[in-house]
This record gives sequence, structure tokens and C-alpha cells, in this order.
Amino acid sequence: MQYLDNETYLLDVLVRHGLMSAEQQKMVILKMEQQRQALMRLMRDQERGRKRKYVRDVDLVDIIVSLNLELPERPSEFLTEETIIRAVADDLGIRFKKLDPLELELDVVTKTIPESFAVKHLLLPFAVRNGVLEVAIYDPENRSLLEDIEKANQIKVRPYLSTKSDLKKILAEFFGFKSSISAAETRLSGPLVDLGNLEQLVKISSTREISSSDQNIKTAVDHLFNYAFDERASDIHIEPKREVSRVRLRIDGVLHTIYDLPKVVHPAIISRIKFLSRLDIAEKRRPQDGRIKVDRAGKEAEIRVSTIPVAFGEKAVMRILSSDIMFKDVKGIGFSARDLSIYQRFMESPHGIMLVTGPTGSGKSTTLYSTLQNIASPEVNIVTVEDPVEMIHEDFNQIAVQPQIDVTFATILRNILRQDPDIIMIGEIRDLETATNAIQAALTGHLVFSTLHTNDAVSAITRLLELGVQPFLVCSTLLGAMAQRLVRTICPDCAENFTLATADLQGFGFPLPDQPQLTLRRGKGCHRCRGTGFLGRCGIFEIFPMSEPIKMLVSQGASAGEIAKVARKEGMTTLKEDAWQKVMKGITTYEEAIRVTGAAELL
Repeated sequence: MQYLDNETYLLDVLVRHGLMSAEQQKMVILKMEQQRQALMRLMRDQERGRKRKYVRDVDLVDIIVSLNLELPERPSEFLTEETIIRAVADDLGIRFKKLDPLELELDVVTKTIPESFAVKHLLLPFAVRNGVLEVAIYDPENRSLLEDIEKANQIKVRPYLSTKSDLKKILAEFFGFKSSISAAETRLSGPLVDLGNLEQLVKISSTREISSSDQNIKTAVDHLFNYAFDERASDIHIEPKREVSRVRLRIDGVLHTIYDLPKVVHPAIISRIKFLSRLDIAEKRRPQDGRIKVDRAGKEAEIRVSTIPVAFGEKAVMRILSSDIMFKDVKGIGFSARDLSIYQRFMESPHGIMLVTGPTGSGKSTTLYSTLQNIASPEVNIVTVEDPVEMIHEDFNQIAVQPQIDVTFATILRNILRQDPDIIMIGEIRDLETATNAIQAALTGHLVFSTLHTNDAVSAITRLLELGVQPFLVCSTLLGAMAQRLVRTICPDCAENFTLATADLQGFGFPLPDQPQLTLRRGKGCHRCRGTGFLGRCGIFEIFPMSEPIKMLVSQGASAGEIAKVARKEGMTTLKEDAWQKVMKGITTYEEAIRVTGAAELL
């Protein structure tokens, strides 16, 4: 590694690119050997007892990164491995590649060159485009090896520089996962006719075959979980298709296809997931629900598992519920100042019902869990009734609905008042009996939070009336209602300003200002956001309190439209208006606001 371990060359490049001062250069030279020895001792301690397959010698890049040098012109920003390799790539005229696991094809990575060769020389084939094999390398002098790859594969090779840490991580993960799947495929393959869930000829494996493939399946499932956590996924989908088993991850609300696995390993992977979640492995004809509690790097998370029979077998969907996501400060989930003030009044009320509405995946559970966490204290008894319990919290007394033994929302609520609750959270009001019991709890001095599946906040009133609740009970117990959705937020690392003609947004229902052009924000796309321009999500809301004019309209049997007009006059912002406010503040894009709220006109 002449370039990356050459003191004169590498330090000169960093100084010329303004990434290192002359004083820092002298300091690195003075501490170089001492730091090298310290890193080598640390590496030996960390790798003691492990295979040395993915271990590399310490080089000058490692030494510079370990010294935590601040960038000369950017205090509090440090010189990273990626910054160094980008500078070297620019100096040598080689493209830099930030490796994104979501962009890589498993077969290209693992089948182009042998694992031992790839690991030894830190080479990673990552794509084939227009008849050219694109390969990520760490050592710029590896070009002679690229010629060998060209000859062996009879294809032109284009090199890219990448960081050592990315190459080591992806090589370990991809080859480890591939070897587990391949081993399991070999053990499980055989004469098999798969006609989906309707008719299936099953090959019964011997005890020896089962035990041999079991560890490989365990490893593969563990890899999927780790991969999902690393990529900030909220859901994992494992779907049986005619020829393959497809794995997809939902990241920031959008599904990405990750792997197409051999179909023969699909039943074994589903069985492993069902075993971990304590489901009936033998039952393949009925939907099942379970949960897995995992400990990853000292942090606990819940994985909610759902399996259901589809055309070509059993599909499993796993929702990842992390305490970092489910329990937040209410002030940080996206409320405007006006909406936050109203919601805090609801939270501080001594009794009454507060309803949160929205479709599945709109963030209702996060809002309610965050609310309960914010008001939890040793002085109050919080009881939740959920289907299922999504995230365990020791400050709540959480009850799971179990319809098979007649433990339903309604039956629990009939008995829950004997438990001396102060605050009650009901997972969902689905029928008149549940609604009646919730109202009874509110009338007897309890604060009740619940959800409804409606499209907007005002429709919560209409829904209660449709269930059969009397208008006077709605007026006397309902504190207010809130509708919410989730929008993707602009990546802060690649955000940029751009101008757009106001006329281009006519017809989408936004409250547009009276000016010819708008200055908005968008994400260009970078390695951190995987080129999407978005990183994370936040809520958009419409919320109204039950004021006296609204109570009067409900008593008179007014329509939802009439109630909404009064709520608007009293200051309620609609979902579309709240989304537009976040567009103007540079939190999200106008395309995302249109995608989530639709193109309906304002009331």
C-alpha cells in the first residue's frame, strides 16, 4: 500500500486538500510509530481467539483517524477515514464509492471472485453496468489484480476507491450470509414440487440434515435482523414467490428489495422466525401473531411478527419497535406551537377522552406511547389495553387483548375500573360496547386515550355517532380529536435551496403565498440518505378541541363538513396546511406533502 501507508505522499495530499495543518502534520510524524504499536496491541486484544479472516495490518490511515484531528477550517469536525480516502481518490483520479448495502446485488458480490481472494486483497465487485464490472478497492495499487479479474471473468473492470471499514463490513456480512444460505440450500434441496399453499409435496429431511442446516438458518435470520437494525428499517417482509423468497425492508416508509433467496430455504427461515416468536411451527394454514424481544448492543427492541398464508407459501412481516422510536418527547414529534399547546391541555386534563386518528402506519402508537411516557409518574396509575402490546414499558400496566378466551377491549374495560386507574389507553375503539365503556370511564373521572381509523380529525365525532354513541355523551366526554400522518424529512447532509414557480403548485390545495416564485428545500441525495434526499420522518397533524360552538353543532346533528368549518375558524390547521408549513420551513418537500396528503383542495 504505497499510497495509503506512505508518510510523505499521504500527509502531503491531506495538507494540499486543506484537511490537515502543517502543525498537525508534524504531530502525526512524531506520534506515528507510538500510535501504530498501540493500535496493533488493541487489535490483537480484540481479535484474540477469533478467526483472522477479516483482520488487516494497521496502516497510516488508521493512525491518522485514531488521533481525532480536527479539520483546520471546520472546528468540531474531525478527519475521518472516508474524508481521507476521498482525498486520495481525487488526487489519483479514481472515482470514490460509498458502499451502500441496499444497492449491492448478493450474487455479484459473492459469485464474481472467490471469498479468500476478495478478503485478502480487499476487493468488492458491486455492480455490472453496460458490460463493465465495477469493483471497489482499498489499495490504489491493486490495479494489477484487477487485470487478473478481467482475464478470469472476460469482462472489463472499472475500479473505485472505498474505505477499509466499509469493505471489511460488507465482505463479512455478504459472504457470511451467502455461505449460510448456500449451506442451508444444499442441505434442504432435493426432489421438491412446490405448488404453493394449495398443494405441496414435502420432502422429509433426516435428523442429520435438519441439525446440519439448522445453524445456517439461525445465522441467516440473525443477519437479517442485524441488517434491518443497521439500515433503520421499520419492517421486514419475507415473501414467497413462484421461484424465489423475496426479502424487503421498509425504510422511512418506503419498501426496498434486499435479497431474492432460493425458494427452498424459505420454509426453514419462516420456521425459525416462528420458533423465536413462540408461534405454532406446524400451523401453516392460519394467520398467526407473535413477538420477539431482542438485545442488540445493550439496547432492547421488540419485533412484532405476523405470518399469513399467501399463494406460494407463508409470508412473514416483522415490525421493529425500538424504544428510541416509540418513546419520544412530545415536543419533538412535529407539533406546531398552536397544536402542541392544545395537545398539552389534553394531557393535563383530569378526565375525558382524547382520540388520535389515522390509517395504519401513521404514527398513532408512537404519539400515544410518547404521551403516556411524558405524563407517567409514581403518583398515577396508567393502564393500557392493546391488541397486541406493541412495546413494553415498566411504568405502564399493559394488558393484551386475547379474543380466543374472551379478553376483548370491551370485556377488559368492564373490569378495569376496579384496578383504580388514573389514565387509560385503549388501543382502538372498534364497536359500540368499547366506546360505551370508554365513555363510562371518562364520566367517572378518568383520562382516556384511544385511536380510531378515520381520515381526518372531525370524522372522529361522526364515527362515534355512527357506532351508536349518543350526541350528549360525545359532547360531555370528548376533549378533542387529532389526525396525523408521517412525512419523510429532508436529509440535513445534502439539503439545498431551489426556486419554483408558485403557479406550478396550483391545484394541490396548498395555502400558497401571493408571490411569483418560492424558495424551497430538497435533498440532492448523498451516501447517508442512500441518494433518496430523505432521512427520517416526522408527523403532520390536525387537531381541534371540543369548544362550545362545536358541542352545539354535534347536539344539533350537524355534518362533519359544518363542524370542520367551525374548527377551522377557531384555528385548526388541516393536515395539508400543516404539511405545507413544514415545506416552507424546509423540513420536507412539496412532493412528499402531496404524496401523503393527496391533491384535495382545502375546505
